[in-house]
Parts: sequence; structure tokens; C-alpha cells
Amino acid sequence: MIVQENSGDHVSGVDASLVSTYNDRIRPLLDAIDKLRNLNVMQEGIQLPTIVVVGDQSSGKSSVLESLAGISLPRGDGICTRVPLVIRLQNHAQSDSNLQLEYLTKVVPTDESNVAKAINQATDEIAGNGKGISHTPLTLVVKKNGVPDLTMIDLPGITRVPVHGQPEDIYEQISDIIMEYIKPEESIILNVLSATVDFPTCESIRMSQLVDKTGERTLAVVTKSDKAPDGLHDKVMANDVKIGLGYVCVRNRIGDESYEEARKKESKLFQVHPLLRNIDKSMVGVPVLAERLVQIQANIISKCLPDIVKKINTKLTANVSELNNLPRRLSSVAEVITIFMRIVGLFRESLKKLLVRGEFDEYPDDKSMHCTARLAEMLDKFSEEIKLSSSIDSSEKFLMAEIEVLEETKAIALPNFLPRSAFEALLHLKIKAIAEMPANFIAQVWDYVETVVIAVVGHHCEKYSQFQSHMTIAARNLISSVKEKSSERVLEIVEMEKLAGYTCDPEYLAEWKKHLAYSGNLNQNNSVVNLGIFGNINTSHLMNYPVGIKSEAFDLKCRVTAYWKVVLKRMVDCIALQLLLSIQRFANGEMEEEIVSEVMDTKEGGIERLLIEMPSVAVKRERLHKSLSILKESRAVLAKIMDKTAVPNDSSI
Repeated sequence: MIVQENSGDHVSGVDASLVSTYNDRIRPLLDAIDKLRNLNVMQEGIQLPTIVVVGDQSSGKSSVLESLAGISLPRGDGICTRVPLVIRLQNHAQSDSNLQLEYLTKVVPTDESNVAKAINQATDEIAGNGKGISHTPLTLVVKKNGVPDLTMIDLPGITRVPVHGQPEDIYEQISDIIMEYIKPEESIILNVLSATVDFPTCESIRMSQLVDKTGERTLAVVTKSDKAPDGLHDKVMANDVKIGLGYVCVRNRIGDESYEEARKKESKLFQVHPLLRNIDKSMVGVPVLAERLVQIQANIISKCLPDIVKKINTKLTANVSELNNLPRRLSSVAEVITIFMRIVGLFRESLKKLLVRGEFDEYPDDKSMHCTARLAEMLDKFSEEIKLSSSIDSSEKFLMAEIEVLEETKAIALPNFLPRSAFEALLHLKIKAIAEMPANFIAQVWDYVETVVIAVVGHHCEKYSQFQSHMTIAARNLISSVKEKSSERVLEIVEMEKLAGYTCDPEYLAEWKKHLAYSGNLNQNNSVVNLGIFGNINTSHLMNYPVGIKSEAFDLKCRVTAYWKVVLKRMVDCIALQLLLSIQRFANGEMEEEIVSEVMDTKEGGIERLLIEMPSVAVKRERLHKSLSILKESRAVLAKIMDKTAVPNDSSI
């Protein structure tokens, strides 16, 4: 037992000096936070106030934690701490200590003489027998007379160079764990620095400055003060690395010293050493560190609790809303059939409104769902594109195609008769140029219809995902079939136009005669002549051709031009009517029949399948129930202590 030698010094035995005067008031708060941590409330995005211990490898982290806990922790070459070690210190009046490890749903009792070995064994279970590290935490509960009421998280020591079989990316792995724990604003960073190094060069300082630029939540512990006393006073007073919560200098326990002996020697060191005695006594010694940590812990908990309660309530509200919006669970076949028939009826009516009647009251602001208007736009665009694709030939080649065809189709026959094969050859060329456009248009239309139908399915099955999947499958299957049939029909229309030139439309003859009236202009001596709809044409390239062949070629061109106008009009009209018929049949019954067939398919289990909840929904429902349970229990824990515990403020923190 150490006797206090100076009334201004923080010295006494380990059974009293590390026990804060605040413990009676802090213990309920700390217990509450520990319960929240055990409930895994942090997995719900609720950050808890935590003292996080960081330091470069061999900085003396383990010695500091051992001095606070009064127990021996694992030691050795390389990284001893390979998982986040949550150390929960609880002072209790009994003389016998009580230690246990909690990890991977296990609770393993241990004692002071075997705790280091037990920690190593637990670490191997969590992170493997090698040198690798893990994010999965290991909790050490220490109930012992004289220890401060503290909860700290010890993290792996920072090392840049992998050694002793460590992974090549060991630095990155350790950095990820450290940043995960020190980044939250609720974390207090206990940065362990060795007096033997320059503080600005410490990697732990660099990391803490990344997340705590002002240092307002960083406390520095300077170890090995007895190893490098020269200039230590100036280093901690200058505070070049922005330690907002200040410094505490300590002396590490050496060799087989007991904790009581170590505290005696530490006290004496800072009292009598010519260089170290100048450091303010409020900045030296493990007892001071313990008291500072308890005070800081008390302040951060009291500061964070109201916000934690608010976040828990917000998360609870959001989860309840999300749970209520999940698809309903159906309990009987009768219930399934009733709801299914209601949904199918509403779905069919929506399709009739959108695709047939042009009523958009269900989607007034979503123009993409105004189907009749969009389909009309698509047809107009198709009509324009098909006309442009067969525009008038350039003047440089005017009549050359016709002359070439006439040359190749001439025969021993009466003169002045245009061969039908010449007309058909030119017609086939024009049809070939637009042959793929009708099928592409049909595919585009049904792709659009599919997006509309899937959106309507989603709207009516919002709360019944088991219906949605089957109705979506049925819709896609039917649309694929209808698209294929429609494509076949428009291809037939194209093939019919290739088969023969025919029309009873009087406009054909009227157009032909109107165009042919300009044929006389071809025989003018002018190089540029007016040829009606063909425009002012430079005919100099036709000078060497006989008048007869030019007249026949122009006649052929006029016939094809007049007839092509009829073909395009007929093609667009037929495709439009065929499309309207297909859509009407689709909306008025085919879609409903396909859905019923898909749902009632006995080979796949029939309608009973709909009693089985979708795996994604079931997983989500289970997750939400689990989350609600954690959050409600967490709220209950906080409710018990919010109004009962007053935490004193320490203006020095």
C-alpha cells in the first residue's frame, strides 16, 4: 500500500488510487452504454461514446492498459492485439477479482494468471492462428477491487512493415480498423506515445489528426518517461501535435514489478527526477490518467446520451414505417384468391385506361404513362422516318437508275411498252431500303408497352411482392409472344408489297399524270430544267441518251414515285391498324388470361405458391424485426438511467 507523501500528489495504492470519486454516478451510465454495445446497437448506425486506444507498435499501449486494469495482457514480438479488444473495467468491493471473455456468442470465465493465454486463444478463434487481424471484437470484462470504471477499446498497434508472417497489406488492414473506431465524433482517442520518439512522426498522431483536426477529443499518454526525460517537459507543454485534452506522462511497469511497486516508483520519479519533477502533477501518473479518463468518459456519455436517444427514436420510427410498407403476409388460399382477383381486376382496368381509352387519371403527372399519346407520337415519327428513307434521288444521278433498269429488262417486243419487270425491280429496291423499319418500329412499341405494363404491375402489387413476380413473368412472356406475332404480320405486309404492284386508289393515276406532264421539259436545250416535284434538275448528263429512252425512264420514275406514295400510306395505315388490334386484344383479355395461367400453373405449385413469402422480403422482414427488438431494448435501457443519473461537468476537460 502506497502512503500519500504529498497532499498535492495523486498517489495511493492500486486498490484506491484508480477508483474515481465519480464512480457511483458514472457506473449506471457506463453500464447502460455497455448494454447498448452488447445489444449491437452500433450495427443500427447508432454510434456510442467510446475511449479508443491507439498507438504505434511498441509505444507501450499494453503497459498502460495493464496499469489501469491491474492485470497482465498478451505480450510478444509483432502485433499482440489482432482484434479490437473491448476492456470493461468495473470496480467492485469484493477482494476476489472476476474476469471473463465474451466473443462469438461465447462467455469464457478466466482469472488473472490465465487471462493473457485466454485472450490469445480467443483471438486465434476469431482471427485465425496466423498473424492476420479481424474486425470482430473481443470483450474482456474485469471486475476487480480498485480499478476505475472504464470501458476502452484497444486496437492493433500500427506497423508499416510486415514481419513474422504478417499479411503484405497489414498496414492497410490495421488502418481500416483504427479509422473505423476513431472516425465517429462520439469516440475519444487515447493516443499512446513513447517519450523516446518525436511525436509528429508517430503514425497514430497522423491518423488521429485526420479525424480530429483540432484535437478536441484526443488525450495523449506519454509512456517510457523514465527512458527519455530530456526535453519531455517542453514537448508536452509545446503541444505541437494539437492534443486538445492534454497529456499525461507515465512510467511503464518494468519486469516483475508489482503494480503497487510500479506506482510507488512512478510517483517518486516525477517527484525527484531533476527534469521530470517540473511537469505539473496534474499531468503525471497512472492514477491521474485513470481519473482523467473517468471524467472524460462521464462528460462524453452525458453529452451524447440525448443524441443517442434521438437517433434511436428516429431509427425506430423509420423501421416501423418500413415494416408496415412490406408486403402483407397471406395466411390462407382463400385470402390469396380474393386479393389476387382484386389485383387482376384493377390491373386490367388500368391497362384499358392507358392503352385503349387514353385515360390518365391514375398517372396525371407521369407523361411516360400517357400511352395513347406516346404511341401516336411513335407512329408519326415512324411515318416521317420511312418517308425520309426513300427521298428523291440526287440530281447528279437523276434517271440513271431507271435507264439502267430499262436497259437490263428490254426484250424483243413492241416499242413504247414499259416492261413490268422494270417497274418491279425499282419497287423492290425501294422496299428493300425500308424493309427492316416496320419490324423495328413494332419492337420499339412493344418494348414501351412492356415498361408501362411492368410499372402498372408494380403499382397494384406494391404490398404483395409474391403476386408481382408472377404477374411480371406473365406480362413479359405474353409481350414477347405478341411482339413476335406482330413482327411476323408486318413482315407479311412488306412481303405483300414486294409481290405485285397494285392499287385501286385513283390518286395513283392522278399523281402519275401530274408528274408526267413535265416530261417535255427533258427535250429542252437548257442544261437545267424544271421537272415538277423533282425540282430544277441539271440534265446535262442525259444529253447523249436518245429522246425515247429518256422519256421512258422519266415515265417509269413518275409511275414508281406516284405508286410509292400509295405504298407508304398503305403500309403505315396497315401497321397502325394491326398495332391497335394487338394492343386492344392484349388489354381486354390476353394479359389477364396469361396471368391466371401463370399463377394457377399446378406444375409449379399452383396458387399455394403465393402463400410463400419472397426470400428477399422474408429476409428484410426478419432484419427489421431484429432491428426493432434491439432498438426498443436499447431505448428501455436508456429510459431507466436518463432521469436518475446526473453527471458532473469538469471545466478542465
